[in-house]
Amino acid sequence: MKPEVLQHGAYGKEVTAINRHLQLLLAPRLAALQLGFGQHMFLFMLSKKEGVNQKTLSEQLLLDKTTTAKAIRKLELEGYVRKEMDPADLRNHQLFLTDAGKAVVPKIEEALAEVMEIGIEGMSAEEYGEFMRLLKIVLNNFDKHAQSIRQHTE
Repeated sequence: MKPEVLQHGAYGKEVTAINRHLQLLLAPRLAALQLGFGQHMFLFMLSKKEGVNQKTLSEQLLLDKTTTAKAIRKLELEGYVRKEMDPADLRNHQLFLTDAGKAVVPKIEEALAEVMEIGIEGMSAEEYGEFMRLLKIVLNNFDKHAQSIRQHTE
């Protein structure tokens, strides 16, 4: 399969281009909220389950701990996130949305919905479901291999 995969140019060009276009389309929608690209996903995830620590949030978002720490620091400075000592483990902090953080989540959801409508234009619901299913397979395959690399570098 390797020669066929390479023959079809499957080296990430499309994924990279999609990410770049997402940034381009989301940036103006998030700018008024003082959010850079990528920071919205931390708020979105916390809106689904508050009280997690940075390590858990990193794992949920499949990001390294340094990236998460920087994003949370910025979101704290913007007044969107607050930390509380974890009573079960005093070495960790639990993360919570502030009132301001809770107030921007619907705006984030609206911006994401607008951009995704653009992205899935011309796709049926079934095609979109299949597309997402296949993306998750690729992501899980990459993540399995990336975990072993992360374990060796920590």
